[in-house]
Amino acid sequence: MRTLSNTLDDWLPEAQGRLDQLDLQPRLQQVGRIEQVGDGIAHVSGLTDTRMDELLAFPGEIYGQAVELGRDTIGCVLLGPHEHLSAGDTVHGTGAVVRVPVGDGLLGRVVDPLGRPLDDGPAVISLRLDPVERPAPPIIERARVIEPLQTGSLVIDAMFPLGRGQRELIIGDRATGKSAIALDAIINQQRSDVISVYVAIGQKASAVRQAIEAVRTHGAFDRTLFVIATADAPPGLQWLAPFAGFTMAEHFRDSGRHALIVVDDLTKHATVHRQIALLLRQPPGREAYPGDVFYLHSRLLERAAKLAPERGGGSLTALPIAETQAGNLSAYIPTNLISITDGQIYLDAKLFHEGQKPAVDAGRSVSRVGGATQAPALRRLSESLRLDYAQFLELEMFTRFGGMADERTRRTVEHGRRIRAVLTQPQLAPLALAEEVALLLAVTEGLLDPLPVERIARLKAELGAALEQRASAAVARIHGSGDLDDDSRSALLAVIRDLAGSVS
Repeated sequence: MRTLSNTLDDWLPEAQGRLDQLDLQPRLQQVGRIEQVGDGIAHVSGLTDTRMDELLAFPGEIYGQAVELGRDTIGCVLLGPHEHLSAGDTVHGTGAVVRVPVGDGLLGRVVDPLGRPLDDGPAVISLRLDPVERPAPPIIERARVIEPLQTGSLVIDAMFPLGRGQRELIIGDRATGKSAIALDAIINQQRSDVISVYVAIGQKASAVRQAIEAVRTHGAFDRTLFVIATADAPPGLQWLAPFAGFTMAEHFRDSGRHALIVVDDLTKHATVHRQIALLLRQPPGREAYPGDVFYLHSRLLERAAKLAPERGGGSLTALPIAETQAGNLSAYIPTNLISITDGQIYLDAKLFHEGQKPAVDAGRSVSRVGGATQAPALRRLSESLRLDYAQFLELEMFTRFGGMADERTRRTVEHGRRIRAVLTQPQLAPLALAEEVALLLAVTEGLLDPLPVERIARLKAELGAALEQRASAAVARIHGSGDLDDDSRSALLAVIRDLAGSVS
């Protein structure tokens, strides 16, 4: 019968061996306490060594980001539900900043701003974790923005062209088609090598589902990433969403590829930032926004850039969205964003309600990069388009008060109506480059002037199939070079004349 002493004699050498293998070293752990919690904000005391933007661990595997370092307390934005937290709970410092997963494993997924899946799929397989706050590329590492980014919207590609690495603001009143233009741009990238990232901030869950399904049905879903923080998400996640989206998109830019990021929208992001600042008792400024709201969005959007060949030549194009109230472009957030970005696409509520979609106001929209990024064929064919269209709008306004002044005015107005019909475009139907070139060619050559305006929609609907069937060589040359040679021009004109005769 074995005694207790014999059993201990057998066990002690094994235990001693395990203890010898342990790396026992003193470890400093910072512990603080919650002083106050509520509305997505927590005030913490006792963590004297905490640095700005550090990640703090709360009970229940909830984390917070330190955004205000006070003399006695630290202001934290909570990145999860906080109903179970109360004053007196312990808080631990981690010494780390907020990081999110990056890599190709995120493509085709719907995730929250921390990279956690929202699509009921498996865990995200990431390449690494990158910090959400990253410095923008310095000027010396950037290249000129000269490569076109086709949005598929003729009114934008013809009059306000975008380039890879540009930051173009989409702005307008509520429900004027801002998100529709951005989604069409994402869907149109199925024809290119551009990877798309869609960031939703404070949107309704139903609207987000519709956007996801639209890309799934019409676009390249496997080359698109969705970063979602809906209206019912904690304020901290809504605040973090655009920074997380940019970090995920920068991975593709830094690896020599091209990415497009849509931020929908920065007005709601500014509102969340204002709420957090007021809850943290920061002094309010204009329209109650804190003084750093300009820096908030400028440091975010500056991360969109075209990198120099020495850095791989990748690009990140940003399409931030902002909402105006009653068309007021002089409000605080709209003026900030207009001054930060390289141009704006302004959507007019009056045009939208008149049935002109996209409701782009040609007079108040601009692309500061300009024709340097435009495909050569589009640049030549659209040289006078904006001027002709603006002249038509002015003449149309005067002719509403009486009859046509003369035959020349009548021809100008009738030609302008056909330009407007060509620029009108349904949602989720972006145009290929060859279709845009063919439509502009038809306008400049006057081939649509004899055609009734109501028949132009039918011609546009049949144009894509007719070009692929009867002018496929010309289509391939246009898509390859972006230019229009004499043979391609003749082939496109022949197709348009036949279509115009069949629909008249």
